[in-house]
Amino acid sequence: MDTGRIIPIQSTAIEGDGMGCHAGGETLLAAAKAAGKSETLAQYALDYPRQQDAGPHDQPQSMCPAFGSLRVGLRMRRTATILSGSACCVYGLTFTSHFYGARRSVGYVPFNSETLVTGKLFEDIRDAVHAQAAEGELDAIVVINLCVPTASGVPLQLLPKEINGVRVIGIDVPGFGVPTHAEAKDVLAGAMLRYARQEIQNGPVAAPRGGRQDRPTITLLGEMFPADPVIIGQMLAPMGLAVGPSVPTREWRELYAALDCAAVAAIHPFYTASIREFEAAGRSIVGSAPVGLEGTQEWLQKIGEACNIAPDLIAKSRNDALHGLRDMLSRQSIKGRITLSGYEGSELLVARLLIECGAEVPYVGSACPATPWNAHDAEWLRAKGVQVQFRASLEQDMAAVHAFQPDLAIGTTPIVQKAKQLCIPSLYFTNLISARPLMGVAGAGSLVQVVQAAIGNKARFDAMKSFFGDAGAGHAAGVWEGVPKDRPEFKAETRRQLEKLMKKRKAEEMG
Repeated sequence: MDTGRIIPIQSTAIEGDGMGCHAGGETLLAAAKAAGKSETLAQYALDYPRQQDAGPHDQPQSMCPAFGSLRVGLRMRRTATILSGSACCVYGLTFTSHFYGARRSVGYVPFNSETLVTGKLFEDIRDAVHAQAAEGELDAIVVINLCVPTASGVPLQLLPKEINGVRVIGIDVPGFGVPTHAEAKDVLAGAMLRYARQEIQNGPVAAPRGGRQDRPTITLLGEMFPADPVIIGQMLAPMGLAVGPSVPTREWRELYAALDCAAVAAIHPFYTASIREFEAAGRSIVGSAPVGLEGTQEWLQKIGEACNIAPDLIAKSRNDALHGLRDMLSRQSIKGRITLSGYEGSELLVARLLIECGAEVPYVGSACPATPWNAHDAEWLRAKGVQVQFRASLEQDMAAVHAFQPDLAIGTTPIVQKAKQLCIPSLYFTNLISARPLMGVAGAGSLVQVVQAAIGNKARFDAMKSFFGDAGAGHAAGVWEGVPKDRPEFKAETRRQLEKLMKKRKAEEMG
């Protein structure tokens, strides 16, 4: 290796005692800024703002955010992904990605203290990118810096922009800079849209695999159930509009088609970097989605106006879409109180649909932030008496379940677990709610069916609680040969020793 090419790292997150993956967000953030990542982190702070005065829970307690960017890359054709980070983080991310059905391998560039501090890690990443580009036909290679390489200033922006016709996209996705994995999807989607937009400006680009649409298109922003774009397309047809690609896309050339649209529907409203690229391309953005009667009517009106569609065609589109929905809701409805929380970004849309289907929804918690494109949904919900909590913590979601005692709790895994312990039926938001249609008649019908079935399980929980009683609860949790005996004196002694230790440390700090 020619050492003259090596780029030294000015500051590293693993120097000194206790520095590294577990050094803490503030320590890593300070190290990253000192190492030249200030501009990137400042943009993340603007794009993905944290909750003001959030106390100890200024960041949602969800999975590693880098999973979002990894997921986007792994779902795209002819795209390779390389991770740069601590081995434990890479193991967890690759395990999760394959659990969720990744169909290709994930590249990994390992490092140690020496390669990180001397800058050799960057050279290893560059060599890996060149080797990957030479292996086969690819449209793009995505390189993702995790926490430690980001905090140490590994300069992915110095990678070649293209190698033998293969695009190279380098991004930093640290847990201390990107709050949720949902927003990390936008980090990569936005970077790809920016690259594709520059390609369009420089000359002709590839047409979509199926050819260009003969009607103006609406690009859908956010991952959604496969049937939803089809349903939305049927709603748009009377206005002479068609559905374009969904972003994140499944292929590079779809990025060109996504930018070549009449308007963008921010179904998931937290794709701030992507929206910035669409606005730079001169595209208008429409928030919310066609969920429920009011939501469908408002959304179709806004889409029609954004595309300068004649009022009579907008009215026809609205009437056609609402006719079947009114009929379905007159025959089916939800009866019960529901608390709702999640980290996918579509929580407010689901809450709107639940309310229009007849449910009482006192609380909605989302790990994602408030943005201009979900402001109307939040206002609509608050007008219905709903407590809307952005950047919700697990403790806030849990408190809502205790406070409102719902007939059904929809939420993340720990919420579902806690609700079941309280004999409250519950559904995991990601796998059982967001993984089904939400739009139009199909969305309302599907939601009513699954929610009513879940609420109907209350008697089963009560029967199980009555049968098992307190077995396996509290000090008796676990599997035992005999009956465990509670020893409160042991807990009291441990608590006394901890209090003594804390008083000693405080005295030492005061000198």
